[in-house]
Parts: sequence; structure tokens; C-alpha cells
Amino acid sequence: MDTFYNPLTLSRLQFAITTSFHMFWPLLTIGLAWWLVALEAAWMITGRETFYRHRHFWGKLFLLGFGVGVASGLPLEFQFGTNWALFSRAGGGFFGNILGFEASMSFMLEAAFLGIMIFGWNRISKGMHLFATIMVAFGATLSAFWIMSANAWMQTPAGTEMVDGRAVPVDYYAAIFNPSWFYSFTHMLAACLATTLFFIGGICAWFISTGRQSETFLKALKGVVLAAAIITPLQIYLGDLSGRGVAKYQPAKTAAMEAHWQTNAPGSGASWAVAAWPDSANERNAWEIRVPYMLSLMTDRSLTGPVTGLKEFPPRDRPPVALPFYALRLMVLIGMSMFALMLWSLAKWARGRLTVERLGKSRWFLRAWMWSIPLGFIAADLGWAVREVGRQPWVIYNVMRTEHGVSNISAANAAWTLVGYTAIYIAILIAFIVLARRVILRGPDETLELSYTAGGGDDDAAAGGH
Repeated sequence: MDTFYNPLTLSRLQFAITTSFHMFWPLLTIGLAWWLVALEAAWMITGRETFYRHRHFWGKLFLLGFGVGVASGLPLEFQFGTNWALFSRAGGGFFGNILGFEASMSFMLEAAFLGIMIFGWNRISKGMHLFATIMVAFGATLSAFWIMSANAWMQTPAGTEMVDGRAVPVDYYAAIFNPSWFYSFTHMLAACLATTLFFIGGICAWFISTGRQSETFLKALKGVVLAAAIITPLQIYLGDLSGRGVAKYQPAKTAAMEAHWQTNAPGSGASWAVAAWPDSANERNAWEIRVPYMLSLMTDRSLTGPVTGLKEFPPRDRPPVALPFYALRLMVLIGMSMFALMLWSLAKWARGRLTVERLGKSRWFLRAWMWSIPLGFIAADLGWAVREVGRQPWVIYNVMRTEHGVSNISAANAAWTLVGYTAIYIAILIAFIVLARRVILRGPDETLELSYTAGGGDDDAAAGGH
């Protein structure tokens, strides 16, 4: 069978492109939903019109992202049937149920309250409207929980038994809260929040650089910096926690991520490759730059902790090496650059230089924030590549090989649908950029009046006073 032109490779590529594209939107909308909650709550507490108008401005971007997220998520569900029918048949007893929970419990909760959130202005009380917005944010977060639980089960299957080639749940609690669910979910949730913060911060920086509503957007940027001061170090901790979890439960993936071929001898430390060129054919790195003891220290918190090398696994059970190795390093580099930008912002703030007047002379600082807009999206996709490629050759780790999960379809069908999906995603992405650009260029409507007059009692009176 041709190395590339076969149903397995084409189906994997198709699912990878679909997932990578779809992931952009939950990354954006989960964080934006909580940002809307914060703005709406601030408006209710302070009564200040600025919060109300910004709530509407960011709400438009949220709705754009939500719409694209729904449109791009549907093909994923289809592909489980069209391209991965054998996997769906084998794992559906648990995996399918979890996706069902996600759709019926989380997505429906989010969708139902989304309607109230959009059309409820001036029809329900402000408190009830805030409740609807909270439910939208909660539903989006709950959706991420179910998705990550299902994926974590594929990484570290538990609570199920294979009976006649099918996964049968014997302990739902153990299956849902499998060994990797916690660090998988929290690491992804922090990624969503960090991505949104730098997306918002970049847009704020753009408004400040253009001199439009600079004072207002500077306040928003300061809020972003404060939140990033919590989220970015937390994400570094969760990334480390995830790395140690992978080392414990998926040692072959760790070995591939680190291009680590030889298990270190007892009493000696495993060195960490900062950079290398993996040579899988000869089971070595063609060249490398290594830091002694560091890999043992990172995975085992010991200078001489054992780290299993790739040579301990049969060649047919090893994941690819080069892609996880470099994707991991790029992801970490991006994450650390976001952390550094947060520190730079705090330093400016501490020295009294985070003012409109000062920032007018700090063009590179504002550019750094604007350039950071895509960083979270790129880092998350790189991290997902590490996670999924590192799991190979298994679709359910150590239970079912990926080649046994693909549907009996022709390469031609997989190829033309791959081209079709890719073309559609490019068109959707262009449409989103055009529409989002239009919303951003218009900015918050400074003439938007507080017309809250129905169902709010005293709240309405307070709103009308501004």
C-alpha cells in the first residue's frame, strides 16, 4: 500500500486537519464566555455604561466564534462514522456515550441559554440575563470536560473491558475519571483561558495604538494582565504535571517526545535533549544538544530517576519521533514567550508606565501584544499534535491499533473528502476573519444606550440613570 495514498493515512490527516481547525473555536469561545460574564457582572455591580458597551462588543466576537465552532464540529462527528467506523464500533460502548453526554448535557445547555443571552436583553431581568450568560460559559466548560474525558480514556483506558472486540463499561466512574483526565482537562482549560486572554489583550493593544477609546481599552488590558498573571504560571505548572503523567502512563510517548532512545542505567541520570535530529532508522539522534540529568529530574524529580528509552519498545509499537519532539518544544517556547510578555507588562505597571501617555511611546510593547493574538491557538494545536501523534500506533492506548480502527473505504473517497473539508475550512476561516475584522474596526458602540426597561425593577431604574 502506498505510504501516503491509503485510507489510513488520509483519514488520519483528514481528522487531524478537522480537529486542528475546530479546536480554534472552543479555545476562543470558552474564555470569551467567561470574559462576558466578568463584564456583565461588572456592569451590574458598578452600573457603568462602559462595561455594558464592551459586553456587547466582545459578545459579537463570541457569537462569530460559536457559530464557526458548531459548523466545524459537526464533521468530526460524521468522521467517526465515515472514516473510523471500526473504532466507533469497538469503543462506542463508552466513547459514544460520553460524546452523547457532551451533546445532550453540555451543548444543549449552552445552546438553550445562548438564545436567552442573545434575545433576552430588555425581556428578562438583568440578574436572569447574567445567569443565562453564566450558563453559556458553564456549558462550554462542561463540554470541554466531556471531550477531554473521552480523549483521556483513549490515552489511558480504564473502567472498561473488551468483550468480543468491544469496550464494555464496567465502572463508569473509573472510565470517566481515568488516570489522565485531570491533567488533560485542566491543561486544556487553562489553554483556552490563556488563548482568550492574549486574543483580548492583542485587540486592546491595537485600540490603544490607534488612540481609539484608549483609556477604556487600557483598563481592559490591565484586567487581562492580572488574569494572565494567574493563568500563565498555572499553565506552566499544569504542563509539567501533564508531562509527568505521560511519563508514568505512556512511557513510549515520553520517549518519543524527548527523542530518548536508551534507558539510563541505574544510578545514572537521563539527559534532556534541548534540540536534536532523530534518526529512527538507526535508533539514535543524528546530532543533539543535551543537558545532563535534566530528563530524570523533569519526569521523576530525581537526578537519577529511570526514564524508559524507545529501544525498550518493539519498532512497530513506537510512535513517530520528530513531530512530537519539535511540536513539544515549539509549544513550550510559545508558552514561555506568553509568560514573559505577562512579566513585561507587570514590570511596566509596577514602574507606572502602563498609561496611555507612556504606551504611546512603547510601540514595541503594543506590537508584542498584537503579535501574541495567534500564539495561544498555535501552541494548543502543537500540544494536540504531541498528544495524538505520541499515542500512535494506538487509537486506544495498548488496546486497539489505529490501523484496526479505520473504515473500509477507498483512498479516493478519503482523498476527495480531505480536499473538500480543507477547502471549506479555509473559506470559513476567511469569512470569520473578514467579519471579525469588521466588528473590531467598528469597536464598541459609544452611542449604545442602556434601554433596559422590562422585568428589571430597581435594576432597570439604576440602569436608566446612566
